[in-house]
Amino acid sequence: MLEPIQKITPRAIGADVDILSSFYPVPGLGLLPINAFVLRAKEPVLVDTGYVAGSAAYLDAVRTAIDPRDLRWIWLTHADPDHIGALRDVLAEAPSARLVTTFLGLGKLGLYGPIAPERVFLLNPGQSLDVGDRKLLALRPPTYDAPETTAFFDPSTRTLFSSDSFGAVLSKPVESANELGSNALRDGEVTWATIDSPWLGALETPPFERTLSSVRALAPERVLSTHLPPAFGILDTLLDNVRAARSVPPFVGPDQPAFARLLAPAPPPAPEPLHA
Repeated sequence: MLEPIQKITPRAIGADVDILSSFYPVPGLGLLPINAFVLRAKEPVLVDTGYVAGSAAYLDAVRTAIDPRDLRWIWLTHADPDHIGALRDVLAEAPSARLVTTFLGLGKLGLYGPIAPERVFLLNPGQSLDVGDRKLLALRPPTYDAPETTAFFDPSTRTLFSSDSFGAVLSKPVESANELGSNALRDGEVTWATIDSPWLGALETPPFERTLSSVRALAPERVLSTHLPPAFGILDTLLDNVRAARSVPPFVGPDQPAFARLLAPAPPPAPEPLHA
């Protein structure tokens, strides 16, 4: 059984952002980072709320990072279970915050229960959200697994909050993607892209390259992905790794017999031979 996380300690990644980070074990693959962020704008923004099984730990981390009553926005990059864990608890404790999502995202959230319309702010890629001291540009990231996915760029700090895009499966926890060797980062990104965006290989090259070019044109100096430790000054590497994933077949997970072997306890070590 995979154990739920026990505690998350927020940490600053610059003067304006705290990361709420955990690493989720995936049998046979490694560790998947699952991050949420607090953007300390004039009108503070919480970006995603962790995964469902870890909702209590993420809620405690939000309370540690900021008084929920001070939150003004909860930007939900999409409505998958690894992004909405503490959402309803945060909404209850943050009465002044509005939920930023798309019409489709709101529809998917409605499957879990109703959300009052006055608590919602619908925003589409290409539009901006004014958070008092800056405007956040909503955009479609290069890779994604849900059609409502909406990342955003903060031009005031040149930070890209990229949702699932640029995620990576890792062999060990690290605080920064820059700590990873180039091969480990490439292999981790490629593995994640073939899992999260299995359609990449079927996409024609020109539109894909235009998407990558649109991200490069933003010139983000900091990339904050839900599924990668913070990355600083390595945008070209991240883009090249996503491009490399297009030539790799989509991920196919183990079937039931293989899964059973993964979960089986390791055999006891062989006894030492007896010596006369």
